[in-house]
Amino acid sequence: MSAEKEKILVVDDEPYITDLLSAALRFEGFRVESAASGIEALRVARSSSPDLILLDVMLPDIEGAEVCRRLRDEGVTVPVVFLTARDGTEDKIAGLAVGDDYVTKPFSLDELMARVRAVLRRAGHGDGSGPQLRFSDLVMDVDLHEVSRQGVQIELTATEFNLLHYLLENSRRVVSKSEILDNVWDYGFSGDANIVETYISYLRKKVDEFEPPLIHTIRRVGYSLRLPRERG
Repeated sequence: MSAEKEKILVVDDEPYITDLLSAALRFEGFRVESAASGIEALRVARSSSPDLILLDVMLPDIEGAEVCRRLRDEGVTVPVVFLTARDGTEDKIAGLAVGDDYVTKPFSLDELMARVRAVLRRAGHGDGSGPQLRFSDLVMDVDLHEVSRQGVQIELTATEFNLLHYLLENSRRVVSKSEILDNVWDYGFSGDANIVETYISYLRKKVDEFEPPLIHTIRRVGYSLRLPRERG
């Protein structure tokens, strides 16, 4: 395995923020590239294949969420952490619908670095080899970061992958929201716990597009990856 550190693309139109983040990331050993607009971010992301993008929501030409959507539409699944001054729950959910995390300005560099490492870890960086996990016709190759069902590839974001990984590791067991938050949002998530429901919904739309459904809600308890209960 290469010892080369992950590459981070910093996208912000404020030079002070870009310089501050770039210096902090380099101090932590990351390779860094930067962009000051949405168009430039798309160009750099396409050409340099970063391992993670720190993406300001309010850019002068294209909003960060639109940059992320365009990359996703092109099949680019690089993890995205949004940087924004908006701190409302609706704004966070909207950002997490296309990205992988959401950091509100002003932020501490220690918190931001913890978020970056957590998202990279969820995306399979900085970790050793892992097993191939299976349940019914659902297959996850941890090393290749691939998921399939009935032989059909399923494209997941880094957070969706990590959530499914946790459900697979605990298949047939009911896991609570708090357990999921502790193990998937593993940096001490203090936001709205309903984010679990949101991501379960995203995952269900992709994984349970096939029959039978595997992701089940157990009311007032949590969630379980299992086959539907057979009735005699």
